[in-house]
Parts: sequence; structure tokens; C-alpha cells
Amino acid sequence: MENREKTVIIKHLVKRFGDFTAVNDISFDVHKGEIFGFLGANGAGKTTAIRILCGLSKPTSGEGTVAGYNIRNQQEAIKKHIGYMSQKFSLYPDLKVWENIELFGGIYGLSDKQIAEKTTKMLKALSMEDARDMFVRDMPLGWKQKLAFSISMVHDPQIVFLDEPTGGVDPVTRRNFWKMIYQAASNGVTVFVTTHYMDEAEYCDRVSIMVDGVVEALGSPSQLKERYSANTMDEVFTKIAGRSIREE
Repeated sequence: MENREKTVIIKHLVKRFGDFTAVNDISFDVHKGEIFGFLGANGAGKTTAIRILCGLSKPTSGEGTVAGYNIRNQQEAIKKHIGYMSQKFSLYPDLKVWENIELFGGIYGLSDKQIAEKTTKMLKALSMEDARDMFVRDMPLGWKQKLAFSISMVHDPQIVFLDEPTGGVDPVTRRNFWKMIYQAASNGVTVFVTTHYMDEAEYCDRVSIMVDGVVEALGSPSQLKERYSANTMDEVFTKIAGRSIREE
């Protein structure tokens, strides 16, 4: 994996808010086509770190690039070259399926022709041609998820950030969603995912676990289970996150 192209390079990243250090000198790389799990309990600092990686916040110190763009002074370029999907917000429920695709395609700078072509291709790939004029609020949750994920990659980004994308859905829907993640990764898209489901951590190529602002563990699921004498990633996470001294 070390010889593969790197889509995220982070060196000695620090983010302070007054006297509080949310992210404390973290360094890691993520490779092209890798499924990278970014884990941590509430208050560990992972949300702050992700905001920096997505070009939404500037670091206090440290260096790094995302999709080849500098996290300190090329934030707008980063936003244009990544995809993002969140459990909390991804689609507009009061817009139709095609209107959501058109809206986000425009936000990402696609031409009308590109949006039209992407819409046709996307709906066919999702077997949603008949749902083109359906309001998103009326769609089954599994459909919404698949559509949101596809829209997050409508502009062919090098990397897509998935922030707890499967929260609150049933196991079958989660499994189907992960099939889409695997497909994206096989096509060379880097998938940077946060999740509270430790069984999903098992699906990642590598996993990072943050505790109190630092990366406490980094490696493949099999490496981490061996290192911490654990049978599951849930056991690994419990052992590592239990070291936290911060108050949530």
C-alpha cells in the first residue's frame, strides 16, 4: 500500500480553541482507493479534524494536503474536489430526486449538459428511473441513502467523506450501502468514513482511533485486533477509548 498514490497527507496537525487543544499533533496518510475508518468517542477530536480535511476550518499548526490541495491555503479547492455525505444532512426532502441531483451538480460546478448526463446515468445505475419525479421525503430510507451517496460523488471526486452515513438504519440497508462503498473504492475513490458501528470498522482497509485529540491506534482491523489481543474491533475500541481522560 505504501507505493500507492496518497490522497490525504497530514503531518503534525494541531487545532486549538483558546486553551483547549481539540486535535493534538496527529499525522497519517490515506491512499487512493482505500477505505479508511476514522473512529473516536464523542469529544475525541475527530469531527474537528474532519472539518479541517474538508476545508471548513483552518489548523492552528501543522501541514497537509487533501486531493492534492493544501489544507492551510487552498480550502475552496479542497471543497470542489471532495464529496461529503452526513447522516444528519445530505438531501433536501422537499425537492424531487432529479432536483436534488441538479442542485448538487450545480453546487459542484457541473454544466447543464453534464448534470443531465449524470442524472440519467445515476438513476439507471440505482434502478431509480421511475423515481425521478418522486419527492425525496417519500422515498424509503435505503433509497435515500443510496441516492445521497451517489450525489456526493456526482462530480467524480478523488475522495469522499462519509460522516456516520449509516446511523439509524437496519442491518440489511447498512450491508447494501457498504456494497456501494466497496464499488467506489474499487474504482479508485478514497473513502474516508466515520462510524459508531464497530462491525463496520471491520470492513475498512485501515482504521484510526482517536483519544483525547491524538491518534492512539492506526492499522488494519486484523493488525489492531492482534495488537490489543481482541477478537473484534468493538473490543479494540473499548480498550483504547477507555483511556480517555477528557470529560464529554
